[in-house]
Order: sequence, then C-alpha cells, then structure tokens
Amino acid sequence: MSQDLLNFIFIGITFAIYVTIALRSRAGSTKEYYTAGGGVSPLANGMATAADWMSAATFISMAGGIAASGYDASRFLMGWTGGFVLLTVLMVPYLRKFGKATVPDFIGDRFSSKFARGVAVVCAIFICMTYIMGQMNGVGVVFSQLFGISLAKGVIIGGSIVFFYAGLGGMKGITYTQVAQYCVMAFAYTIPAIFIAIAMTNNVIPQFGLIGDYTAGAGDPVPFLEKLDTINEDLGFSRYTEGKMSTIDMFCVTAALMFGTAGLPHVIVRFFTVKNVKAVRKSACWTLLFIAVIYLTAPTIGAFARVNLIESLNNTSYNEAPTWLADFEKTGQMAWVDKNGDGKIQYCGPGKSEANSNNVFLAKKPTYPPADSPDDQLIGKHGERLLSVKADTSNPNELWFGKDIMVMANPQMAGLPKWVIALLMAGCIAAALSTAAGLLLVLSTSISHDLMKKIIKPDLSDKEEVRYARMASFAALSVAAWFGINPPSEFIAETVALAFGLAASSFFPTLLMGIFFKRVNKQGAITGMICGIGFTIGYIVYFQFLDGPKDQLLLGISPAGIGFVGMLVNFLVTIVITSFTPAPPKEVQEMVESIHIPSGAGEASH
Repeated sequence: MSQDLLNFIFIGITFAIYVTIALRSRAGSTKEYYTAGGGVSPLANGMATAADWMSAATFISMAGGIAASGYDASRFLMGWTGGFVLLTVLMVPYLRKFGKATVPDFIGDRFSSKFARGVAVVCAIFICMTYIMGQMNGVGVVFSQLFGISLAKGVIIGGSIVFFYAGLGGMKGITYTQVAQYCVMAFAYTIPAIFIAIAMTNNVIPQFGLIGDYTAGAGDPVPFLEKLDTINEDLGFSRYTEGKMSTIDMFCVTAALMFGTAGLPHVIVRFFTVKNVKAVRKSACWTLLFIAVIYLTAPTIGAFARVNLIESLNNTSYNEAPTWLADFEKTGQMAWVDKNGDGKIQYCGPGKSEANSNNVFLAKKPTYPPADSPDDQLIGKHGERLLSVKADTSNPNELWFGKDIMVMANPQMAGLPKWVIALLMAGCIAAALSTAAGLLLVLSTSISHDLMKKIIKPDLSDKEEVRYARMASFAALSVAAWFGINPPSEFIAETVALAFGLAASSFFPTLLMGIFFKRVNKQGAITGMICGIGFTIGYIVYFQFLDGPKDQLLLGISPAGIGFVGMLVNFLVTIVITSFTPAPPKEVQEMVESIHIPSGAGEASH
C-alpha cells in the first residue's frame, strides 16, 4: 500500500470521527454555542483544553524550532508552560466565579463601562487574528504536504474544514471534537518519538534517550547531546546546548509568552464549559498533565530530527539523496542550490562564512518560476527543483528547510513504518485544526456577543446572535486565510508569539488588577489597555512588517518579546491614571471582594 493511500485512510477515519461529533453535538442555544452548556466533565474538558493549547505552533513548529535553534527554542517551552500555571492559579477560578465567559464581558462589568468593553473587544480581535494567522499557516503547511499542493491551496482547504465544524457545532461541538483530536495528537506525537529513540539511543523512553548515549553510529556510544554539540560546531553552528540570543531578549520573549498565556481569551473561555469552580481546578490539573505529554516529548523530537537531517543529507550527492527530499522540494518546504556545482548537498552554519551568514538565497523564502516555464528553468541538471531567486554566494550553505516541516519530515528521515508516518500526518492535521477552531469561536463571540448584543444591539435574539457569530467566523477566517498565505514570519511559532505579546500587553494587567485590586477604575483600565497594546502593535508593525533596522531595537528586544515591555507600560499607566481619578463605585468594590470568597462561606465573625 502506498504512503499517500495510507495517509488518506488514517486522516479519513479521524475526519469522519470529528465531523460525526460536530454533527451530533450541534449547538441549539447561545449557551451551548459559547460554553457547551456548562456540563462538560473535568477530564473531558482537560483533554479539550490541551487540544486547544496544542496548536500548530506547539505540535508542528516548536519541535522544528528546537531542531534548528537548540537551547534558544526553550523560550517556547518555558513561556507557554509557565504561563498556563499562571492562568490556572491567578485567573481562571476568579473569572469563573465572576460568571463571565469572555474577557470583554468581564472587563465591561468589572469596570461598569461599555467603552472598556469595546476596547477589550478590539484587543481580543487583534490577539485572536494574530494567533489564527499562525494557525492557518500551519494548516496550509500540513495540507500542502499531504496533497502535494501549494501553501495557498492548503490554507483554503483547511480553512473550509475549520469553518464547517466550528461554525456548525459552536463550543459544544468543538469541545467533544477536541477530545478526539487530543487522543490522535498524543499518539501521533509520542509513537514516532519512541521508534526513533529506540533506533538512535536504544531507549524506549525518548526523554531518557535525549540524555543517554547515541548508539546508531559506527563508533563507540557517545552522549547524545555531546554528539549534537559536536555536529553543530563541525558545521559552523553554535553549540546546540548553548544559546546565541541575548539574555534580555531571551527573558523578554519568555516573559511575554508566559504572561500572554495568562491573558489568552480562547483558553480562558474553556474553563466555563465545566459545572463549577471546583471542576475548574480539577480540569486545570488534567490539562497540565495532558500538556506535559507533548511538551516533554518536543525536545526529543527536535533533537532527533536535527541529527537525522544532517546524517541523511549533508555531503550526500543529490542523486543519492532520500526520496523524501524531492517530496519536500515539490511543496516548497525544502530547497537546494548547488552553489559550487559538485552535485553534493552542503549544509553549514554562519561560522563557515566570513560574512557570518548561511543564507541559501537572497530572500526570506524560496520563490519559483511559473509552472508553464520551460523545463530547463524548472528542473536542474541533477533533477532538483530550480528557484527564481538568486543564490547567496557569500557563504557555502546550499540547503534550506522550513522549521515547521521538521516534525512531519522526522519519521521519513528515520525510515519509520508507513503507518507511523500516516498517524503523524493525522496528528498534524488535528493540531492545526483544533486551535484554529477554538480561536475562531472566541473571535466570533467577541463580535456577536460582546460587540453586537452588549453594545450595538441589546435586543438581539439568541438566534440572531448565533447567526452574527457565524457571519463573523466566515469574515475572520477569510482575513486569517490571507495572512496564513502571506504570514508575518515564515516560522509559525514566531507568528503566534506576536499574539502572546499582544495578550500580555493588553489583557493580563487589566485582568490581574481587575481581580485583585478593587481601587482600579475604568479610566485606568481603558488607558492602560490602549497604551499597552498600542505600544506593542506599533513596535511589531515597524520591525516585523516594515523591516525596521535591527540596530534600532529597544535594548535589542525582538518583536516577539516587546509584549513584556508593553505589559509594564500597561501596569504603569493604569496605576498612575487610577491614582488621579475617582475610585470605582462601592458596589463594584464589594463585587471584587466577593469573588475572592469561596462559595457557601458566611461572613467573618471574628
């Protein structure tokens, strides 16, 4: 049986399960559309939340970043994991007791202001749109590789599927679909890692293999991480276990991811699908456990993938290269330029170049001649796919690959059984679709519920509200699809990191102070949110979209980390403005105090 046929069988079975669940769990009311009726068990909600969290950035891109960058990519592991702990300890129980399922709803009621609600809606739209850009790019990468088509066509196909079951089932359909998707992702991520760990380190547990010995070579066993460091240094890269990011940038990116996680609206709303605050805490524990399965495996997959890639391709004649190289060339995920004309693939780092660069070509990504061009412009003398962009001859590196492809390429590089590759493809699609669906729902909720019903048209019926939500889903998905085809970064995790920076600079300070400091008023909250997210967006647009000079970066902080500075701006502005403006009404202050008291507790008597 061919690999393509096996892929379609595995994916077809999983899709049949997802669609069946979506149809059987179709939302019949606004409560079911937004919060699944509030009757999901903690275990099921834990799985669904973990699936919502296991986005394309986590499942596909994070391990690719670890493969390419080594220690530097640990910022994603530390930021996203630490942030989830912050979210479950500082935010979720109190927001749940407050009883508002969306962040704009909480902000609007906590600060007794429609304008504050409107600002929160705008912030939510910016955050979710930036996040879903990365997810749609991941959807395109997976579907383009699956069908052997362009990224644009992959985004359109994947986006259509997301709209179908997200718009149809609402949160109720998405929740139970995500339970199934988590199961697929967990098996798809861990089984290939186990196979490769056995082959490379003779360890059944991948994590032990990472800190164990590399045994696949002809010589004596050597510590696996030492093998990686040696390979990197020999090829002109920095040591795998040492980072090259500046300390302040590493700190700010990690902090932005961490605090941004605690302000993400699409994760917060997940904890309103269970019955009560006690169930929220149980659900959070289950979620952390299910997330750990993936996060503890990602470093092993990244490290194994790097060794496999280099061992398979470096200094190998193109004519003798594995067949999967041509498959990835076809979809634009890998490219080879024979700079010295020897027909061999050379892969090396900046250390091998006087220009301190290892760019393969004079562009951020490969571009190709039109499909109707003559054959001699499409195919090189060795059979490689030719590029239309000029080669960068200032360095000897000839191999380019997208970081986001490493997870999908890993089983093929390791020569694993076809069914394992098919299972992984099913997992990649589940990851790409699960978070996109959750984000789409939150985005449509912000527009239909928080904007239309709460501000513009209060007399909106339930049926009209759901209709507006589905219309908003379609519009948002269309915009996200365009950015998925033309992403702000070629690395999915970097695009997603921008969304976390926006959440950190806008929602985290406002939610934290709104929950724990009753003196904070609407003037401070509104000004803080506007200044925080305004500063962050301006910085990101200038340096990420307009290619501002790197020597102008604030203290060397990259756009992915500036959200931390934006968060400090938000805190400072909110505190200063609050100090010079009247305190909130007494009833609001009493309401803030009440959410800290456990349900059923009487008044203090001593």
